[in-house]
Amino acid sequence: MPGREDLPSTLLRSPRKAQDTWVAAHDSALRTYGPGRRAQQTAYAALKHSFEKVGDHWEPKPERGPSDEQAAGGAGRPARPTRGGVNATASRQHLYERAKQLGIPGRSRMSKEDLVTALEKESRRRTARARRSGE
Repeated sequence: MPGREDLPSTLLRSPRKAQDTWVAAHDSALRTYGPGRRAQQTAYAALKHSFEKVGDHWEPKPERGPSDEQAAGGAGRPARPTRGGVNATASRQHLYERAKQLGIPGRSRMSKEDLVTALEKESRRRTARARRSGE
């Protein structure tokens, strides 16, 4: 399967179900749209309906649904900024618990939007560190 060969490093550190979701969507998008960026975007949009990025990997979401406006939009819609896999539609309490899990300081004083931004930043930082260390 082509998607299995192109699996992003964050998914290599994630549960098999997340990998399978991404590969199935990626391979379907390849057949539909051909090779290129659109297949990757489609695969991530599908992944974000069931998983959220936590640090340098993906974990199951408590409830299915799009993580951000871009994942909810679908094909043919204008591009909107993504939240890097952070489940921006989750409750503030859920985001707070994820921030606690990642040890983000000052989380108790953060608004929901601040928590999303902090989680997004911490996930990028941890992913970059994992890629540098070759994990």
